[in-house]
Amino acid sequence: MSVEVEQEKKQDNTLVATLSMVRQAIDLAELSPEVYEHLKTPMRFVEVAIPVEMEDGSTRVFTGYRCQHNNVFGPYKGGLRYHPDVTIDSIKALSMWMTLKCSLVGVPFGGAKGAIVCDSQQLTVKEKERMTRSYVRSLGSILGPETDIPAPDVFTDAQTMAWIADEYSSNMREPSFGVVTGKPLAVGGCVGRNEATGRGVFFVAREAAKAFNIPFEDARIAIQGFGNVGSNAAKLFADSGCSVIAVSDVSGGVYNKEGLDICKLIDHVERTGYVKGFPDSQAIDNQELLAVDCDILVPAALENQLTESNAADVKAKIVVEGANGPTTPEADKILKENKVLVVPDILANSGGVTVSYFEWVQNNYGFRWDLATVNRRLEEKMAEAFKMVYHYYCEKCVDSDMRTGAYMYSIKRLAEAMHFRGWLNDKNGKY
Repeated sequence: MSVEVEQEKKQDNTLVATLSMVRQAIDLAELSPEVYEHLKTPMRFVEVAIPVEMEDGSTRVFTGYRCQHNNVFGPYKGGLRYHPDVTIDSIKALSMWMTLKCSLVGVPFGGAKGAIVCDSQQLTVKEKERMTRSYVRSLGSILGPETDIPAPDVFTDAQTMAWIADEYSSNMREPSFGVVTGKPLAVGGCVGRNEATGRGVFFVAREAAKAFNIPFEDARIAIQGFGNVGSNAAKLFADSGCSVIAVSDVSGGVYNKEGLDICKLIDHVERTGYVKGFPDSQAIDNQELLAVDCDILVPAALENQLTESNAADVKAKIVVEGANGPTTPEADKILKENKVLVVPDILANSGGVTVSYFEWVQNNYGFRWDLATVNRRLEEKMAEAFKMVYHYYCEKCVDSDMRTGAYMYSIKRLAEAMHFRGWLNDKNGKY
């Protein structure tokens, strides 16, 4: 089996696992089967051709997607990624997670996800700009501040969002910067947005440590992935007195049982591009990192990292999912049997969409909050969401796990909104 086929199978399994989890949560919460019928299929899935003039004068046509899963709470919201291994099923799964995530933290958005199938690292800046603007034109009217609001994702950034905002505004013949979030500050971006997902991971990890009676200032942390999420979370952990003892990225990992100097590690990565070779550390690989003796493990890299084959090796008391889908269903069962609390992705990494909501509000009303206000409101949102979900889990899901509790809590809120909007039949007097 080729690498490409294996990757596609893995991503397809992610959608299957997500749908299975949604159905299980609906059954456990004793909700109407109609709720599943509404959630199992996106409201709209669009595939578009994206013609791009290349630097050599030729024209290439890329394939683009936008999946709009559910908008019962408000406009669709979700990232746009540029990646050669994108599949339709992976985009559908990611859009569904966004719906659940927004419901869970109580922001008035629905879930969406977009992608262009390409190796953006092989494109020039001008080619990426032309491709981005062509994507906006190809999607036509399905984007908009009150319709569908993209954000940065894999291999897209603030500059990408600025191009989208400019192209959309040109098409609408009026400034409309609220069409995207994650923009540069100069064109309506929000302070703290870049660090928001990692900061959210930090906040829920702190709340989880309290729930497990782990002294947070003495906690030992291991982080898989040292990109935007992992590096920002690591710095916050270190600044709070925690000991970050292991970190890894695509190059491998570094370990020091006495704790790594995160500021120096960040400088090292900026100079070399990788954590590999960091002084005063022992080299480890990604699998060894997942088995490090620590209090809190943060998988913040890729999906399907904790599996049936390695979950039993996890020594952490708490796993906080900084990435989307890093734990397989089989691993979830093993971790529960070993009394490891898994704080699920739809809660743990929702800091990004929360601050995206703050950005959208500021764009709509024409004012700006300072960094202290953004961070305080993010902390309030994340702490409240953790406490509500953890309480629900302890009360309703004693025989299951926190992921099940989070899905049940999120879907109950979605079902209630669908009920009041008249989307459900409710013949049996329940939704």
